[in-house]
Amino acid sequence: MRATDRSSRRAARRRRQRAVVLGCAALLVVLGAGGYAALSPDAPRTASAGPTTQARAVPPLTEQSAAPGPAASGPAPSTAPPSTAPPSSAPPEVVEHGDGSFTTASASGGRVGTGSVLRRYRVEVENGIGIDPNTAAAAVQAVLSDPRSWTTDGRDSFQLVSSGTYDFTVKIASPDTADAICATGGLDTRGEVNCDVGKQVVVNAKRWLTGSPEFDGSLDDYRALIVNHEVGHRIGHGHETCPGPGKPAPAMMQQIYGLKGCTANAWPYDAKGTYLRGPSVP
Repeated sequence: MRATDRSSRRAARRRRQRAVVLGCAALLVVLGAGGYAALSPDAPRTASAGPTTQARAVPPLTEQSAAPGPAASGPAPSTAPPSTAPPSSAPPEVVEHGDGSFTTASASGGRVGTGSVLRRYRVEVENGIGIDPNTAAAAVQAVLSDPRSWTTDGRDSFQLVSSGTYDFTVKIASPDTADAICATGGLDTRGEVNCDVGKQVVVNAKRWLTGSPEFDGSLDDYRALIVNHEVGHRIGHGHETCPGPGKPAPAMMQQIYGLKGCTANAWPYDAKGTYLRGPSVP
């Protein structure tokens, strides 16, 4: 065999080996690309032959969660706007129509005031309207015991009783029941206001629970106004009106209908014992 033939054959073998190596390398590249696509389900599918970008998996906002991190020094921020209203800002539920039956408060107390005319009273609350009789009785007693109330007239004194003889009843009733009781005295209270009829001071539960938009004092003060106004009728006082701009509205003024330039006031007397009078009106 000639040397030139052997050289030619060796060169041919080297070319075939390079072809095999290059072919294997190309196959590995193809398989590698196919394997990457199979392991990346978020990779977008496209008919384009050009290059693509792998898609990122982003959890929906409602399902997004974070791994626990270091404890924060304060509460986690809220996504809702902060509320400036107090938790108790929601108005209380007013039962418009009670069942007409009443529970008498079991609470009783001593005589308040030095006046010679003792007026015993009891407190009743209609059942099912969400007002506790004993709590209501304590509130009424606190009003009539206050030196700004009617005992300062020097004539009247009061005593809360739960049994035995009594002179009048403070009766807290649903608007419909209050209307029915007040109507027996020829009064049209329209589900809104209170009245004094027979031996009953009738308090509309709506007013007891929510106050009045015309009265800018506290709910406790408005309850005091209710008691002072209706008991004022009971002991002989008629309606009065505003004595002048900026002055305290008389307790005997129907403040629920507007203050007419006066300032809201729950008490018939001031802290010095002066009667807060206004002109008499029907």
